[in-house]
Amino acid sequence: MADNILEVRHLKKYFNTPRGMLHAVDDVSFTIGYGKTLGVVGESGCGKSTTGRSILRLVEPTSGEVIFEGKDITKLSKREMKAMRKDMQIIFQDPFSSLDPRNTINQTLTETITANKILTNKAEVEDRVLELMETVGLAERLINTYPHELDGGRRQRIGIARALAMNPKFIVCDEPVSALDVSIQAQILNLLDELQDKLNLSYIFITHDLAVVNHFADEIAVMYLGQVVEKAPTEELFNHTLHPYTQALLSAIPIPEILDERPQILLQGEITSPINPPNECRFAKRCPHVCEECRKGAPPLREVSPGHFVACCKV
Repeated sequence: MADNILEVRHLKKYFNTPRGMLHAVDDVSFTIGYGKTLGVVGESGCGKSTTGRSILRLVEPTSGEVIFEGKDITKLSKREMKAMRKDMQIIFQDPFSSLDPRNTINQTLTETITANKILTNKAEVEDRVLELMETVGLAERLINTYPHELDGGRRQRIGIARALAMNPKFIVCDEPVSALDVSIQAQILNLLDELQDKLNLSYIFITHDLAVVNHFADEIAVMYLGQVVEKAPTEELFNHTLHPYTQALLSAIPIPEILDERPQILLQGEITSPINPPNECRFAKRCPHVCEECRKGAPPLREVSPGHFVACCKV
């Protein structure tokens, strides 16, 4: 068996707009090992969620390859892709809008199981629903409650249970805790961690919060305007940050200390438009270290030390 469950090669997703072609995801490549988590971080609008949805073909990629367990899923038919979705699931950011408000927990999970023919026997389906609820920490007494009767944490647990109902191997976690209170965030993160150990799940964990992903991901990919600008194992990225954009993101993480003497990097300048972007470094207009070389073309993502990749001509 190969080491990687997923390999993304030169993934692109462009949207045609009245002003031109919007480069939402532009030549993104990475791999994820079995039972591992890749954290994808960056500002709002950098292409994190579109990357996750393109991998699952919830939006169709413009070009590139998505190799899942040796098979390029971008070439699968709709029927073949439907079967593949049992192995590839998603947990959405907003637990309320991702659930049907007319369905109880029981109806939501039962529909997922029966519609995808995971189980057909009524008694087995009922047992599986109760098992899923127990797995994600939902009390049995809540089985006939509706989403509006629950808090955000319990709603997100339903979303996790719905994903687990398919017995997946890989899950895209699209900012699954950003809409939750801090105390509830910790509970959901601990649950996802426990499920990964128990079921050997592989995750893409999409977030704008580097402090969260620091404790959750094995590797981190930093995105800026549709491109990965730095990728490394988590400890390596935090200890040896190389790209100016990543350095600015890390400097903004709040530290719970009275005397925090870290200098915060305040980025200046105009953000490059993702619509028909110029052939130069996307970060050039905001970079404090910009030089003539940055204007000659987008720097490639290159390996500067084992497992540490950076797209910057100054490194």
